Amino acid sequence: MSETKVSNSRRSRAANQKRRTILSAALTLFSQFGLHGTSLERVAESADVSKTNLLYYFPSKEALYIALLEDLLEVWLAPLKAFEADQHAIPAIEHYILLKLTVSRDHPEASKLFCLEMLQGAPLLTQTLHTALKKLIDEKSAIIQGWIDARQLAPIDPLHLLFTLWATTQHYADFGVQVAAISGKTLDDPEFFQQTFENVKKIILQGIAC
Repeated sequence: MSETKVSNSRRSRAANQKRRTILSAALTLFSQFGLHGTSLERVAESADVSKTNLLYYFPSKEALYIALLEDLLEVWLAPLKAFEADQHAIPAIEHYILLKLTVSRDHPEASKLFCLEMLQGAPLLTQTLHTALKKLIDEKSAIIQGWIDARQLAPIDPLHLLFTLWATTQHYADFGVQVAAISGKTLDDPEFFQQTFENVKKIILQGIAC
């Protein structure tokens, strides 16, 4: 590899790392204080970059916020994207519950920020919700309906199943403080995580099995 290519590769890796550092700092602050309660100066300070450098990667606070939310959507929707028509319904949904609880455990700030955006009426994510997200949900709802038609699941509305799965699994991230106060545990406790998975799985699967 030529010196120019090596140099370009290093610069690209450095730029990607800087972008990730800024997004990580922004996630922590936005999830605590929201869009309007967070300044670019504070994000830059937390990311250990200058405001000018931050603006090189993200031209405005809104652009940073939207980029962060879109990245978070990718994380949260990855388990749903794994649904395929040739899977059997019960194992697929069981695995989905496990993946969503894992995301709630590993990315609680991401869930809280997304929840905050929804509570505010999704002012900066409305277009994505009506286009990319709706398209994905329509596709996966059709798969769930196929499972229902094949008598692998009880006759339920696919949308309400998805809403229930989201609400149940993300509760442990969005209301983590409440969960910890009542149970004395969090999903970081392996025993409690397994207990949560087994109970959520039983509650949901027993309700949708034929």
